[in-house]
Amino acid sequence: MTPTRKAAVYLRISLDATGEGLAVDRQRKECLAIVKARGWDVTREYVDNSISASDARKNRPGYDALVRDFQAGHYDALVCYDLDRLTRQPRQLEDWIDAAESRGLALVTANGEADLTTDAGRLFARIRLAVARSEVERKSARQRSAARQRSELGKPPLGVRLTGYTPRGELVPEEADIVRRIFDEFLDVRNLRRVARSLTEDGVLTRRGKPWHPSTVQTILRNPRYAGRAVYQGQQTGQRGAWVPIVTDAEYEAVQAILDNPERVANSTGSTERKHLGSGLYLCAVCRQPLSAWSGARYRCRDGAHVNRSRGPVDNYVRAVIAARLSRPDVANLLAPTTATTAPLHEEVARVRRRLARLDADYDADFIDGPRYKAARDRARADLARAQTALAAAQTHGELSAVVTAPDPAQAFLTAPLATQRAVVDALAVVALSKGTRYSRTFDPETVKIEPKGNH
Repeated sequence: MTPTRKAAVYLRISLDATGEGLAVDRQRKECLAIVKARGWDVTREYVDNSISASDARKNRPGYDALVRDFQAGHYDALVCYDLDRLTRQPRQLEDWIDAAESRGLALVTANGEADLTTDAGRLFARIRLAVARSEVERKSARQRSAARQRSELGKPPLGVRLTGYTPRGELVPEEADIVRRIFDEFLDVRNLRRVARSLTEDGVLTRRGKPWHPSTVQTILRNPRYAGRAVYQGQQTGQRGAWVPIVTDAEYEAVQAILDNPERVANSTGSTERKHLGSGLYLCAVCRQPLSAWSGARYRCRDGAHVNRSRGPVDNYVRAVIAARLSRPDVANLLAPTTATTAPLHEEVARVRRRLARLDADYDADFIDGPRYKAARDRARADLARAQTALAAAQTHGELSAVVTAPDPAQAFLTAPLATQRAVVDALAVVALSKGTRYSRTFDPETVKIEPKGNH
Protein backbone atom coordinates (compact mmCIF):
# COMPACT_ATOMS: atom_id res chain seq x y z
CA MET A 1 0.00 0.00 0.00
CA THR A 2 1.36 3.45 -1.01
CA PRO A 3 1.91 5.67 2.01
CA THR A 4 -0.32 8.74 2.28
CA ARG A 5 1.54 11.88 1.29
CA LYS A 6 2.19 14.60 3.85
CA ALA A 7 1.04 17.82 2.19
CA ALA A 8 2.04 21.43 2.81
CA VAL A 9 -0.14 24.34 1.69
CA TYR A 10 1.42 27.66 0.65
CA LEU A 11 -0.77 30.79 0.46
CA ARG A 12 0.27 34.27 -0.68
CA ILE A 13 -1.13 37.53 -2.02
CA SER A 14 0.95 40.55 -3.10
CA LEU A 15 -1.27 43.19 -1.50
CA ASP A 16 -3.96 42.85 1.14
CA ALA A 17 -5.62 46.27 0.84
CA THR A 18 -8.09 45.68 3.69
CA GLY A 19 -5.86 43.65 5.98
CA GLU A 20 -8.68 41.12 6.42
CA GLY A 21 -6.89 38.23 4.69
CA LEU A 22 -9.97 37.32 2.65
CA ALA A 23 -7.98 36.42 -0.47
CA VAL A 24 -5.80 34.09 1.57
CA ASP A 25 -8.93 32.43 2.96
CA ARG A 26 -10.20 31.83 -0.57
CA GLN A 27 -6.89 30.30 -1.61
CA ARG A 28 -6.90 28.07 1.48
CA LYS A 29 -10.39 26.72 0.72
CA GLU A 30 -9.47 25.68 -2.83
CA CYS A 31 -6.10 24.21 -1.85
CA LEU A 32 -7.66 22.09 0.87
CA ALA A 33 -10.18 20.79 -1.63
CA ILE A 34 -7.31 19.53 -3.83
CA VAL A 35 -5.64 17.88 -0.82
CA LYS A 36 -8.87 16.15 0.13
CA ALA A 37 -9.54 14.96 -3.43
CA ARG A 38 -6.07 13.35 -3.60
CA GLY A 39 -6.37 11.74 -0.20
CA TRP A 40 -3.38 13.54 1.28
CA ASP A 41 -2.92 14.70 4.86
CA VAL A 42 -2.26 18.42 5.50
CA THR A 43 0.63 18.67 7.94
CA ARG A 44 1.74 22.30 7.54
CA GLU A 45 0.47 25.64 6.23
CA TYR A 46 2.64 28.63 5.20
CA VAL A 47 1.28 32.14 4.62
CA ASP A 48 2.82 35.34 3.22
CA ASN A 49 0.14 38.02 3.29
CA SER A 50 0.67 41.25 1.31
CA ILE A 51 4.19 40.26 0.12
CA SER A 52 5.30 40.32 -3.52
CA ALA A 53 7.22 37.43 -5.14
CA SER A 54 8.56 39.52 -8.05
CA ASP A 55 11.71 40.63 -6.21
CA ALA A 56 14.01 37.76 -5.25
CA ARG A 57 15.64 40.00 -2.61
CA LYS A 58 12.38 40.52 -0.72
CA ASN A 59 12.11 38.52 2.49
CA ARG A 60 9.17 36.11 2.52
CA PRO A 61 9.11 34.43 5.95
CA GLY A 62 6.47 31.86 4.97
CA TYR A 63 8.28 30.90 1.78
CA ASP A 64 11.63 30.65 3.54
CA ALA A 65 10.11 28.34 6.15
CA LEU A 66 8.50 26.29 3.36
CA VAL A 67 11.91 25.72 1.74
CA ARG A 68 13.61 24.83 5.06
CA ASP A 69 10.93 22.35 6.03
CA PHE A 70 11.05 20.59 2.66
CA GLN A 71 14.81 20.20 2.96
CA ALA A 72 14.21 18.75 6.44
CA GLY A 73 11.74 16.22 4.99
CA HIS A 74 8.61 17.46 6.77
CA TYR A 75 6.38 17.06 3.69
CA ASP A 76 6.42 15.41 0.25
CA ALA A 77 3.50 17.20 -1.43
CA LEU A 78 2.94 20.92 -1.95
CA VAL A 79 -0.27 22.64 -2.98
CA CYS A 80 -0.66 26.33 -3.85
CA TYR A 81 -3.43 28.28 -5.55
CA ASP A 82 -1.42 29.23 -8.64
CA LEU A 83 2.16 28.87 -9.75
CA ASP A 84 2.85 32.61 -9.50
CA ARG A 85 1.64 32.51 -5.90
CA LEU A 86 4.61 30.26 -5.16
CA THR A 87 7.28 32.11 -7.14
CA ARG A 88 7.90 34.51 -10.02
CA GLN A 89 11.62 33.68 -10.17
CA PRO A 90 12.78 31.16 -12.82
CA ARG A 91 15.68 30.03 -10.64
CA GLN A 92 13.33 29.25 -7.75
CA LEU A 93 10.98 27.36 -10.08
CA GLU A 94 13.85 25.18 -11.28
CA ASP A 95 14.63 24.33 -7.64
CA TRP A 96 11.05 23.05 -7.21
CA ILE A 97 11.20 21.14 -10.50
CA ASP A 98 14.43 19.49 -9.34
CA ALA A 99 12.67 18.57 -6.10
CA ALA A 100 9.81 17.02 -8.05
CA GLU A 101 12.11 15.04 -10.33
CA SER A 102 14.81 13.94 -7.88
CA ARG A 103 12.95 13.65 -4.57
CA GLY A 104 9.45 12.85 -5.75
CA LEU A 105 7.80 16.05 -4.53
CA ALA A 106 4.21 16.27 -5.73
CA LEU A 107 3.58 19.95 -6.49
CA VAL A 108 0.16 20.92 -7.84
CA THR A 109 -1.85 24.11 -8.14
CA ALA A 110 -5.45 24.48 -7.09
CA ASN A 111 -6.47 25.86 -10.51
CA GLY A 112 -5.15 22.68 -12.13
CA GLU A 113 -2.87 24.47 -14.59
CA ALA A 114 0.45 23.16 -13.30
CA ASP A 115 1.22 19.70 -12.01
CA LEU A 116 4.94 19.12 -11.62
CA THR A 117 4.34 15.40 -11.21
CA THR A 118 4.03 15.20 -15.04
CA ASP A 119 6.32 16.13 -17.97
CA ALA A 120 3.58 18.26 -19.54
CA GLY A 121 3.05 20.07 -16.23
CA ARG A 122 6.71 20.92 -15.91
CA LEU A 123 6.84 22.26 -19.50
CA PHE A 124 3.74 24.36 -18.92
CA ALA A 125 5.17 25.72 -15.66
CA ARG A 126 8.37 26.90 -17.35
CA ILE A 127 6.49 28.60 -20.19
CA ARG A 128 3.95 30.17 -17.83
CA LEU A 129 6.64 31.59 -15.55
CA ALA A 130 8.69 32.96 -18.47
CA VAL A 131 5.63 34.82 -19.77
CA ALA A 132 4.79 36.16 -16.29
CA ARG A 133 8.40 37.30 -15.79
CA SER A 134 8.35 39.12 -19.12
CA GLU A 135 5.14 40.91 -18.14
CA VAL A 136 6.72 42.04 -14.88
CA GLU A 137 9.78 43.40 -16.71
CA ARG A 138 7.65 45.28 -19.27
CA LYS A 139 5.53 46.76 -16.48
CA SER A 140 8.66 47.84 -14.62
CA ALA A 141 10.06 49.51 -17.78
CA ARG A 142 6.79 51.39 -18.32
CA GLN A 143 6.79 52.57 -14.70
CA ARG A 144 10.40 53.80 -14.95
CA SER A 145 9.62 55.67 -18.15
CA ALA A 146 6.55 57.28 -16.61
CA ALA A 147 8.51 58.23 -13.48
CA ARG A 148 11.25 59.89 -15.56
CA GLN A 149 8.66 61.79 -17.58
CA ARG A 150 6.98 63.04 -14.39
CA SER A 151 10.33 64.26 -13.06
CA GLU A 152 11.12 66.04 -16.35
CA LEU A 153 7.75 67.81 -16.14
CA GLY A 154 8.45 68.80 -12.53
CA LYS A 155 5.64 66.65 -11.15
CA PRO A 156 5.98 64.85 -7.80
CA PRO A 157 6.68 61.09 -7.94
CA LEU A 158 3.78 58.69 -7.56
CA GLY A 159 3.61 56.42 -4.55
CA VAL A 160 3.82 57.18 -0.85
CA ARG A 161 3.32 60.91 -0.36
CA LEU A 162 6.02 63.10 1.11
CA THR A 163 5.47 64.53 4.58
CA GLY A 164 4.40 68.15 4.10
CA TYR A 165 2.67 67.55 0.75
CA THR A 166 -0.41 65.86 -0.67
CA PRO A 167 0.15 63.20 -3.36
CA ARG A 168 -0.45 65.97 -5.94
CA GLY A 169 2.29 68.15 -4.46
CA GLU A 170 0.04 70.60 -2.60
CA LEU A 171 1.22 71.85 0.79
CA VAL A 172 -0.15 70.32 3.99
CA PRO A 173 0.35 73.40 6.21
CA GLU A 174 0.68 71.72 9.61
CA GLU A 175 3.14 69.15 8.26
CA ALA A 176 5.08 71.79 6.30
CA ASP A 177 5.56 73.70 9.58
CA ILE A 178 7.12 70.59 11.13
CA VAL A 179 9.50 70.19 8.18
CA ARG A 180 10.56 73.86 8.49
CA ARG A 181 11.13 73.36 12.20
CA ILE A 182 13.34 70.32 11.55
CA PHE A 183 15.54 72.27 9.14
CA ASP A 184 15.70 75.31 11.45
CA GLU A 185 16.54 73.33 14.58
CA PHE A 186 19.15 71.21 12.84
CA LEU A 187 20.89 74.31 11.49
CA ASP A 188 20.95 75.56 15.08
CA VAL A 189 22.02 72.48 17.07
CA ARG A 190 23.52 70.25 14.30
CA ASN A 191 22.43 67.13 16.13
CA LEU A 192 19.87 64.68 14.73
CA ARG A 193 19.07 63.12 18.09
CA ARG A 194 18.46 66.47 19.74
CA VAL A 195 16.07 67.50 16.99
CA ALA A 196 14.17 64.21 17.29
CA ARG A 197 14.03 64.53 21.08
CA SER A 198 12.82 68.13 20.87
CA LEU A 199 9.93 67.16 18.60
CA THR A 200 8.92 64.23 20.76
CA GLU A 201 9.11 66.25 23.99
CA ASP A 202 6.78 68.84 22.47
CA GLY A 203 4.26 66.13 21.58
CA VAL A 204 4.95 66.40 17.84
CA LEU A 205 4.65 62.96 16.25
CA THR A 206 5.29 61.69 12.75
CA ARG A 207 2.29 61.56 10.47
CA ARG A 208 2.01 57.87 11.35
CA GLY A 209 1.65 58.81 15.01
CA LYS A 210 5.11 57.59 16.10
CA PRO A 211 7.91 59.38 17.98
CA TRP A 212 10.67 60.88 15.86
CA HIS A 213 13.92 58.99 15.37
CA PRO A 214 17.26 60.48 14.25
CA SER A 215 17.13 58.46 11.02
CA THR A 216 13.66 59.85 10.26
CA VAL A 217 14.91 63.39 10.81
CA GLN A 218 17.89 62.76 8.54
CA THR A 219 15.65 61.34 5.81
CA ILE A 220 13.72 64.62 5.74
CA LEU A 221 16.86 66.73 5.81
CA ARG A 222 18.35 64.79 2.90
CA ASN A 223 15.32 65.08 0.60
CA PRO A 224 15.91 67.71 -2.12
CA ARG A 225 12.20 67.86 -2.91
CA TYR A 226 11.77 70.10 0.14
CA ALA A 227 13.85 72.70 -1.71
CA GLY A 228 11.62 72.37 -4.77
CA ARG A 229 13.97 70.12 -6.76
CA ALA A 230 12.79 67.33 -9.04
CA VAL A 231 14.10 63.84 -8.29
CA TYR A 232 14.32 60.65 -10.35
CA GLN A 233 15.38 57.34 -8.76
CA GLY A 234 16.60 59.21 -5.69
CA GLN A 235 18.84 61.60 -7.65
CA GLN A 236 18.33 65.26 -8.45
CA THR A 237 17.58 65.88 -12.13
CA GLY A 238 18.54 69.55 -12.19
CA GLN A 239 14.91 70.49 -12.88
CA ARG A 240 12.71 72.58 -10.60
CA GLY A 241 9.61 70.89 -9.24
CA ALA A 242 6.15 72.32 -9.92
CA TRP A 243 5.39 72.55 -6.20
CA VAL A 244 6.01 75.13 -3.49
CA PRO A 245 9.36 74.60 -1.71
CA ILE A 246 9.26 74.37 2.08
CA VAL A 247 12.88 75.50 2.51
CA THR A 248 15.17 77.66 0.39
CA ASP A 249 18.05 76.36 -1.71
CA ALA A 250 20.47 78.06 0.69
CA GLU A 251 18.92 76.35 3.72
CA TYR A 252 18.93 72.97 2.02
CA GLU A 253 22.56 73.26 0.90
CA ALA A 254 23.60 74.52 4.34
CA VAL A 255 22.15 71.36 5.88
CA GLN A 256 23.87 69.14 3.29
CA ALA A 257 27.19 70.87 3.98
CA ILE A 258 26.81 70.10 7.68
CA LEU A 259 25.85 66.47 7.09
CA ASP A 260 28.60 65.94 4.51
CA ASN A 261 31.37 67.88 6.23
CA PRO A 262 34.30 65.42 6.52
CA GLU A 263 35.37 67.13 9.75
CA ARG A 264 32.19 65.89 11.41
CA VAL A 265 31.45 62.44 12.77
CA ALA A 266 28.27 60.45 12.18
CA ASN A 267 27.71 57.91 14.93
CA SER A 268 25.13 55.52 16.34
CA THR A 269 23.56 58.24 18.51
CA GLY A 270 22.38 60.10 15.42
CA SER A 271 24.67 63.05 16.04
CA THR A 272 26.56 64.75 13.25
CA GLU A 273 28.66 66.82 15.63
CA ARG A 274 31.55 66.15 17.98
CA LYS A 275 30.67 65.49 21.59
CA HIS A 276 33.56 67.45 23.09
CA LEU A 277 34.99 70.90 22.53
CA GLY A 278 38.44 69.79 21.42
CA SER A 279 38.00 66.40 19.77
CA GLY A 280 39.40 66.63 16.25
CA LEU A 281 40.00 70.37 16.83
CA TYR A 282 42.88 70.61 19.31
CA LEU A 283 46.32 69.61 18.01
CA CYS A 284 49.16 67.70 19.57
CA ALA A 285 51.99 70.21 20.17
CA VAL A 286 54.55 67.56 19.19
CA CYS A 287 53.22 65.93 16.02
CA ARG A 288 50.57 68.60 15.18
CA GLN A 289 47.95 65.92 14.58
CA PRO A 290 44.34 66.37 15.80
CA LEU A 291 43.60 64.95 19.24
CA SER A 292 40.82 62.48 19.92
CA ALA A 293 38.48 62.12 22.89
CA TRP A 294 39.09 58.91 24.85
CA SER A 295 37.49 57.15 27.77
CA GLY A 296 38.28 58.53 31.18
CA ALA A 297 37.38 62.06 30.03
CA ARG A 298 40.70 62.58 28.30
CA TYR A 299 42.21 63.92 25.07
CA ARG A 300 44.87 61.76 23.54
CA CYS A 301 47.27 61.82 20.65
CA ARG A 302 46.19 59.17 18.14
CA ASP A 303 49.03 56.84 19.12
CA GLY A 304 48.97 58.02 22.76
CA ALA A 305 52.69 58.69 22.70
CA HIS A 306 52.78 62.48 23.11
CA VAL A 307 49.66 63.79 24.88
CA ASN A 308 47.14 62.30 27.31
CA ARG A 309 45.27 65.13 29.03
CA SER A 310 42.17 65.48 31.19
CA ARG A 311 39.44 67.18 29.12
CA GLY A 312 37.71 69.28 31.77
CA PRO A 313 40.53 71.66 32.83
CA VAL A 314 41.73 72.11 29.23
CA ASP A 315 38.24 72.92 27.89
CA ASN A 316 37.54 75.34 30.75
CA TYR A 317 40.77 77.19 30.05
CA VAL A 318 40.14 77.40 26.30
CA ARG A 319 36.61 78.70 26.85
CA ALA A 320 37.92 81.32 29.29
CA VAL A 321 40.59 82.55 26.85
CA ILE A 322 38.15 82.78 23.92
CA ALA A 323 35.54 84.54 26.09
CA ALA A 324 38.19 87.04 27.19
CA ARG A 325 39.04 87.74 23.55
CA LEU A 326 35.37 88.29 22.77
CA SER A 327 35.14 90.76 25.68
CA ARG A 328 37.72 93.15 24.20
CA PRO A 329 36.56 96.51 22.71
CA ASP A 330 37.85 95.59 19.25
CA VAL A 331 35.63 92.51 19.04
CA ALA A 332 33.98 93.87 15.87
CA ASN A 333 37.31 93.53 14.05
CA LEU A 334 36.93 89.77 14.24
CA LEU A 335 34.36 90.02 11.45
CA ALA A 336 36.81 91.37 8.89
CA PRO A 337 37.49 88.01 7.19
CA THR A 338 33.76 87.14 7.02
CA THR A 339 32.44 89.85 4.73
CA ALA A 340 32.26 87.57 1.68
CA THR A 341 28.77 86.25 0.97
CA THR A 342 28.05 82.51 0.84
CA ALA A 343 25.82 82.92 -2.24
CA PRO A 344 28.61 82.02 -4.73
CA LEU A 345 29.37 78.89 -2.71
CA HIS A 346 25.72 77.85 -2.72
CA GLU A 347 25.63 78.39 -6.48
CA GLU A 348 28.80 76.33 -6.94
CA VAL A 349 27.26 73.43 -4.99
CA ALA A 350 24.07 73.69 -7.06
CA ARG A 351 26.10 73.86 -10.30
CA VAL A 352 28.01 70.66 -9.47
CA ARG A 353 24.78 68.89 -8.53
CA ARG A 354 23.33 69.86 -11.94
CA ARG A 355 26.49 68.48 -13.53
CA LEU A 356 26.00 65.17 -11.76
CA ALA A 357 22.36 65.06 -12.88
CA ARG A 358 23.39 65.64 -16.52
CA LEU A 359 25.96 62.85 -16.26
CA ASP A 360 23.31 60.45 -14.98
CA ALA A 361 20.95 61.44 -17.81
CA ASP A 362 23.69 61.05 -20.46
CA TYR A 363 24.62 57.61 -19.12
CA ASP A 364 20.97 56.47 -19.04
CA ALA A 365 20.60 57.65 -22.66
CA ASP A 366 23.77 55.78 -23.74
CA PHE A 367 25.52 59.02 -24.71
CA ILE A 368 28.58 58.01 -22.67
CA ASP A 369 29.95 54.59 -21.76
CA GLY A 370 30.58 53.19 -18.30
CA PRO A 371 34.30 54.06 -17.87
CA ARG A 372 33.81 57.66 -19.04
CA TYR A 373 30.74 58.02 -16.83
CA LYS A 374 32.58 56.75 -13.76
CA ALA A 375 35.59 59.02 -14.35
CA ALA A 376 33.40 62.09 -14.89
CA ARG A 377 31.20 61.24 -11.91
CA ASP A 378 34.21 60.79 -9.62
CA ARG A 379 35.57 64.20 -10.68
CA ALA A 380 32.20 65.83 -10.10
CA ARG A 381 31.83 64.23 -6.68
CA ALA A 382 35.30 65.45 -5.71
CA ASP A 383 34.34 68.98 -6.84
CA LEU A 384 31.13 68.73 -4.81
CA ALA A 385 33.05 67.69 -1.69
CA ARG A 386 35.41 70.66 -2.09
CA ALA A 387 32.50 73.07 -2.58
CA GLN A 388 30.69 71.71 0.46
CA THR A 389 33.85 71.99 2.57
CA ALA A 390 34.22 75.63 1.53
CA LEU A 391 30.57 76.26 2.32
CA ALA A 392 30.94 74.65 5.74
CA ALA A 393 33.95 76.90 6.43
CA ALA A 394 31.94 79.97 5.40
CA GLN A 395 29.13 78.90 7.72
CA THR A 396 31.67 78.69 10.54
CA HIS A 397 32.38 82.39 9.98
CA GLY A 398 28.62 82.95 10.00
CA GLU A 399 28.41 81.43 13.47
CA LEU A 400 31.27 83.67 14.60
CA SER A 401 29.32 86.64 13.26
CA ALA A 402 26.23 85.67 15.26
CA VAL A 403 28.30 85.53 18.46
CA VAL A 404 30.30 88.72 17.82
CA THR A 405 27.19 90.80 17.03
CA ALA A 406 25.36 89.66 20.18
CA PRO A 407 24.86 92.27 22.97
CA ASP A 408 27.35 90.33 25.12
CA PRO A 409 29.63 88.31 22.78
CA ALA A 410 31.48 86.54 25.60
CA GLN A 411 28.26 85.40 27.27
CA ALA A 412 26.79 84.44 23.89
CA PHE A 413 29.81 82.21 23.28
CA LEU A 414 29.72 80.59 26.74
CA THR A 415 26.00 79.76 26.47
CA ALA A 416 26.04 78.72 22.79
CA PRO A 417 25.57 75.10 21.68
CA LEU A 418 28.75 73.04 21.55
CA ALA A 419 28.79 73.10 17.73
CA THR A 420 28.82 76.91 17.77
CA GLN A 421 31.53 77.03 20.43
CA ARG A 422 33.69 74.70 18.34
CA ALA A 423 33.10 76.84 15.25
CA VAL A 424 34.11 80.02 17.10
CA VAL A 425 37.25 78.43 18.55
CA ASP A 426 38.18 77.10 15.13
CA ALA A 427 37.62 80.51 13.52
CA LEU A 428 39.70 82.42 16.06
CA ALA A 429 42.58 80.19 17.13
CA VAL A 430 44.70 77.07 16.84
CA VAL A 431 44.85 75.17 20.15
CA ALA A 432 47.86 72.90 20.72
CA LEU A 433 48.29 70.72 23.83
CA SER A 434 51.62 69.68 25.34
CA LYS A 435 52.15 66.85 27.80
CA GLY A 436 51.04 67.76 31.32
CA THR A 437 52.91 67.10 34.54
CA ARG A 438 52.12 63.55 35.60
CA TYR A 439 50.16 63.17 38.88
CA SER A 440 50.00 66.97 39.25
CA ARG A 441 46.75 68.36 40.67
CA THR A 442 47.52 71.86 39.39
CA PHE A 443 46.57 72.90 35.87
CA ASP A 444 49.44 74.53 34.01
CA PRO A 445 48.18 76.98 31.33
CA GLU A 446 51.63 76.92 29.74
CA THR A 447 50.86 73.43 28.46
CA VAL A 448 47.94 74.79 26.38
CA LYS A 449 49.11 77.05 23.57
CA ILE A 450 46.35 79.11 21.97
CA GLU A 451 47.61 80.71 18.75
CA PRO A 452 45.38 83.42 17.18
CA LYS A 453 44.47 82.96 13.54
CA GLY A 454 45.13 85.87 11.19
CA ASN A 455 44.73 89.21 12.98
CA HIS A 456 42.55 87.79 15.70
